[in-house]
Amino acid sequence: MAIGIDIGGTNLRAARISGTGEILDRISEKSAPDPELVLSRIGEMVRRLDFPEVAAVGIGVPGRVDAQLGAVLSGGYVNLASISLAQRLESLAGKPVAIDNDCNMALIAEMALGAARGHESIVMFTIGTGIGGAVVQDRRIVRGKGTAGQLGHIAVDMSGEACVCGRRGCVETTSSGTALGRHIARAGLGPDVSVDQLFARDAGGDALARGILEAWAGPLRAAIDTTVAMFAPDLVLLGGGLGLAAHRALARAPALAPWYQCPVEPAQLGDDAGVIGAGLQALATKAAVAPVSSPSARLNPGRRAVPAKRAVLVNGIPASGKSTVSCGIAERMGWPLLALDTIKNPFLEVLGGGDREFNRTLGRASYQAIWSVVGEAPAGTIFVVDAWFGFQPRQVLEDHLRRAGVEQTAEIWCHAPGEVLAERYRARLDQRPAGHPGAAYIPELIELAKRAEPLRRGPLFDVDTTKPIAFDAITQWLQATIAADT
Repeated sequence: MAIGIDIGGTNLRAARISGTGEILDRISEKSAPDPELVLSRIGEMVRRLDFPEVAAVGIGVPGRVDAQLGAVLSGGYVNLASISLAQRLESLAGKPVAIDNDCNMALIAEMALGAARGHESIVMFTIGTGIGGAVVQDRRIVRGKGTAGQLGHIAVDMSGEACVCGRRGCVETTSSGTALGRHIARAGLGPDVSVDQLFARDAGGDALARGILEAWAGPLRAAIDTTVAMFAPDLVLLGGGLGLAAHRALARAPALAPWYQCPVEPAQLGDDAGVIGAGLQALATKAAVAPVSSPSARLNPGRRAVPAKRAVLVNGIPASGKSTVSCGIAERMGWPLLALDTIKNPFLEVLGGGDREFNRTLGRASYQAIWSVVGEAPAGTIFVVDAWFGFQPRQVLEDHLRRAGVEQTAEIWCHAPGEVLAERYRARLDQRPAGHPGAAYIPELIELAKRAEPLRRGPLFDVDTTKPIAFDAITQWLQATIAADT
């Protein structure tokens, strides 16, 4: 686990994050322009969220950050450049601290769990008090000398508003939440007018509201077109507290130049993206600086380390279609496949079968053999494991994973109605070695189908095997989840 912290101009958010990006607990505080006050509040949030299993702390910071050096070089609405943030928080927390630009952290989360899954080249703008930016190529953050991606400071009006960066007319001065407030005030409307009210007025034909939205969205479109011209991304994401509203407002400012067309979508993780990405990056950074012999070390952008073993758990009760799915995944991804029946059936054939209790005993031994093979494999290997994981207690699996050195899992849950499973099982009775349950098992199988559940251990992909198997969707999802930290 890790603690992820997102420093915003309005709020400080913190959460305890699992290794797969799940938020386990969260708190928030008001932000402040005083760096010492911000550090004090962050330290208190870390203290409240800390847990024995928390391995590291990650912080997303607005402004220019050199992640490799762990240094804040400049800030905007919250300027932490005057304090040694990472070092001081490490002293307070007693744990390693990773820092990066807040938008980089948000994009890391969107690549792992959100709208950027399966994409290789992404540009992201976060629209909040200011505007943050991040760029990914080949699923790696683009850093330049260390601080690339300051997209909020793309100039859209050389004679425009003065920006905190020292120039004029940056898109942050025209299209951030702060800028929207200025547009509203200059139009003569009160500060209590929300962006949703602007959309409602616009829909009713209010020209004043339409003008505000166009003034807010037009420069953002120009900045988006500039990044599309520079990076030719697969996708442009709009995140932050006003990302969804900005995406909606862009309908008033469509891309007109034929060269600069690119899908623009709202981010999916909302305000959670920053803390999730910070937590995941903290764990990846801690692993990357671990000794090379560590079985838990992972690859981290910019640094090489020995990656951990990982497993795709293709789960489902007998006749659920998991063997078809697991074989398809292994063929497409090139990952080794270990299946419970593949190990068990040769023993049944050689030994001439046995009763049901013998079959169960052999199944448990085969299950142990699978994880013994995984444990002997080189670090970095990704396995596809085909089994009905519900036939053993959950703790048995956790113990096997720990001993085998498997750090990350993803689950493919295969299922179909009990009646369908019954027909499948009945059709294969004469193909199964002696020792497997016979036709008398079918009523039990139907009942099992009603109560069987996935493990929900990490990311989960649901497969209804009564429908054609969407292997392209499965493999894209796996590339984004299992390989998100490569």
